[in-house]
Amino acid sequence: MQVVGFVGPSGTGKSHRASWVARERGIEFIIDDGLLIKGNRIIAGTSAKRESTKVGSIKRALFTEKTHADAVKQAIELNQPKAILILGTSDQMVEAIAKRLDLPSVSDKIYIHEVASEFEISQALSTRREQGKHVIPVPTFEIKQDFSGYFLDPLKIFKRKGKGSFQLIGEKSVVRPTFSYLGKYTISDYTVYQIVEYVTSNIKGVSRISRFRAENHAEGIYIEMDLVLVYGYIIRPLLREVQKRVRDEVERLTALNIKSIKLVAKSLVVEPKKAGTQT
Repeated sequence: MQVVGFVGPSGTGKSHRASWVARERGIEFIIDDGLLIKGNRIIAGTSAKRESTKVGSIKRALFTEKTHADAVKQAIELNQPKAILILGTSDQMVEAIAKRLDLPSVSDKIYIHEVASEFEISQALSTRREQGKHVIPVPTFEIKQDFSGYFLDPLKIFKRKGKGSFQLIGEKSVVRPTFSYLGKYTISDYTVYQIVEYVTSNIKGVSRISRFRAENHAEGIYIEMDLVLVYGYIIRPLLREVQKRVRDEVERLTALNIKSIKLVAKSLVVEPKKAGTQT
């Protein structure tokens, strides 16, 4: 199975162009925002656009919920696609989705600026920012039941056949999710620190964090930490365990992409012997 990534920042028009990109590559199946789509039909999954919060939307798109991921994996197994196009806001996101769904590694990537002009991208960003509108690449009748009560509007796609003549070649749906008009959200560095502190405090061999720094960039968050370790534990495996558990828990709770975690074993402490211990 060939897995192709279609990458671009949120709101730049990926979902709008997904069907065209897939058709150009001879790809029948698309994974977009929690949905597995074949042609103009939803095969499996739940749309991230139905979530009430931005964090919930990201987690849904990343298939972090086991039952959601299992349902899509089962549908993929049943349909046996030759190729799948995965939409994501970063290389890391499309790779994470492929891994979560037990798909082969992403063999090729297409970037939004390769298929859309700067003007088209800026227009799409403006629509997202000012009106909170999102596109789902299936006809409205496919999602009407799931999106009952939402702003919902069909978007018909035409192709010019000749002078004054157009042919309908497809339909997409425009939806305005709840989270798109609740305003922006931010997660402070101190919140990230509190999560990390809790995780490390429950790892045997770690005494405490002596220095912590987090930098949030567009592509993800960078974490640096100095740790005080307990004497007697093998340091390299312990630091690897800290890295893994911190990454898993921060990404699970915040939906932030962890770009890197740099750890330094700054010093060691000897735990006091418990009362009654033989010397």
